[in-house]
Amino acid sequence: MTRGPSLAVLCLALESLACAHAEPPERAQPLVLTEAIPLEGIKGRFDHLGAGGGRLFVAALGSNAVVAINLGARTVDRSITGVRDPQGVVYSPETKKLFVSSGSEGKVYIYDGASYEQITTVDFEGGADNLRYDAANRRVYVGCGDDAKTGAIATIDAVTNQRLDETYRLGAEPESFQLEKSGPNIYVNVPDLKQIVVVNRKTKEISRWPLQGVASNFAMALDETDHRLFVGTHAPARMAVFDTTSGRMIAALPAVQGSDDLYYDVDRKRVYAGLGGLHLRLSNEGPRPLPAPCESTHGARCGHRRLLGKASQGL
Repeated sequence: MTRGPSLAVLCLALESLACAHAEPPERAQPLVLTEAIPLEGIKGRFDHLGAGGGRLFVAALGSNAVVAINLGARTVDRSITGVRDPQGVVYSPETKKLFVSSGSEGKVYIYDGASYEQITTVDFEGGADNLRYDAANRRVYVGCGDDAKTGAIATIDAVTNQRLDETYRLGAEPESFQLEKSGPNIYVNVPDLKQIVVVNRKTKEISRWPLQGVASNFAMALDETDHRLFVGTHAPARMAVFDTTSGRMIAALPAVQGSDDLYYDVDRKRVYAGLGGLHLRLSNEGPRPLPAPCESTHGARCGHRRLLGKASQGL
């Protein structure tokens, strides 16, 4: 394993001011780098990021830490240490708690969102990775397990900090997943099965969509209004688009290799992928790539809606 950088820098790539008022020209730069925040003592790569309470939370997997950044002050609030291989991070504004998953420990750590003091941990056999928060029912959904027996979407009550009986068995390890806000569905990438698994939380029914000509589906974003699911695959590198009303794949565009997160911009109808190599604009005719992607450093696999994270060498 190569040694990570001695100093990590979080680069903030924000929408340009012009984009806020008018659609930019076809070849305009869609994102503009505005700032870099040094993260002293952080080494190695990041995994997922989350936001809430005016802060950005960075799973600094290579340093076994979670960094809380004050977005207003552009300063580091706290580095939470002692979490081995932190991966998923979500914040519950209703309960003012921070949830962090540890893949190697098979735990979700729960912290007080103000003091950053640890409240408790919840165990998950086979590891815990992606996390999603549903504010309507105050539940944290956990992608957990690493095989046919343990692979599942499980749930934590964000109020009581207890694991609930609500568990959906998938048949293999899950990767990225998305929750509908106005509907009951959970869409789950299950690359080992070459499937997207769809869970109906109301009826408990589970359906499966096969991948068509693509595999290794890791990243995912949801356009709930227009019934489109965006899936990033590694073999080959594609942005696959599925119609959520039929489960049919309607497009598969060339994409960047190794992206671990996708984000959908509702206002501008754009999808952003980590690594900066893909920036899609959506139209009535379907998705298409813009000719001027936003550049980022190799290795920036994950990000957040407003921010693209990277660990930069030699800065």
